[in-house]
Amino acid sequence: MSDLLFFIEVTLAGLGSGALLSLTALAFVLIYKATRVINLAVGEILMMGGYFFFAFAASMSLSPWIAIPLAIAGGAAIGALVERGIIRRMLGESPISVFMVTVGLGSVLVGIVELVWGTDPRTLPDFMGTAPIFIGEAYVSRKIAISFVVAALVIAVFLLLFRFWRGGVALRATATDQAAAYSCGINVPGVFSLAWTIGCGTAAGAGVLLGSIGGIAPTMGAFGLSALVVVIVGGLDSVAGALVAGLAIGLVEAWAGTYLGGEYKLVSTFGILILMLMIRPYGLFGTKEIERL
Repeated sequence: MSDLLFFIEVTLAGLGSGALLSLTALAFVLIYKATRVINLAVGEILMMGGYFFFAFAASMSLSPWIAIPLAIAGGAAIGALVERGIIRRMLGESPISVFMVTVGLGSVLVGIVELVWGTDPRTLPDFMGTAPIFIGEAYVSRKIAISFVVAALVIAVFLLLFRFWRGGVALRATATDQAAAYSCGINVPGVFSLAWTIGCGTAAGAGVLLGSIGGIAPTMGAFGLSALVVVIVGGLDSVAGALVAGLAIGLVEAWAGTYLGGEYKLVSTFGILILMLMIRPYGLFGTKEIERL
């Protein structure tokens, strides 16, 4: 019974981690669906969200409930500025060129963080409490449980917005056929800007949740690599794929890390990536028309 209980606790922790992966992967999907750009700086924008929260809540002593929306707004502002100042000027350039710009953007953001806050890890002010949560007899970390609920709610809201909100419909139309979207009167550049703003704001919010669990450091952008695996496995243009693949990768990492050893977490994650690229390169829920780089 104790072994079963331990397995359930590991599984619940894996689902919590998977929900954060899904939320981060959503940032990749939102930007890719509208603009066909793979933004490799999502992990670093997630990191910026954590540092923005640290700056507002710890350095400026603002209430965490004020610091959280400000941190999300900071990430969204980065997305809007990058789209308007860099990405829009590169329309028509090769996908590789835009891809490499996002790689450089990630390095710039890491450099800014190291200049301003240094390289030492930091702990975020606690705003979730530490009282444990029990589901039956199974223990779940309070922070992981709250992060799971928040991530699930955000993803559900996005699914509803894509289906019923006018901006979500415009984004889907733009992703399907940009020329047709223009002809229907949709402001395609505005949709691009909206996708970058919301996507980067979502990544910053994920950074606050992730930082509240394990602290923040300039290296936390590496979390974005696991999220990139999620979107490739789930499908670059699929919100549902990000949700399913995020939970699956979270579970696999938790089981591999617990029963095989921590060094097997990334081995299992990238093993799944290689296997998926070999048998279904467009992902579980992606469309076959996706352009390969």
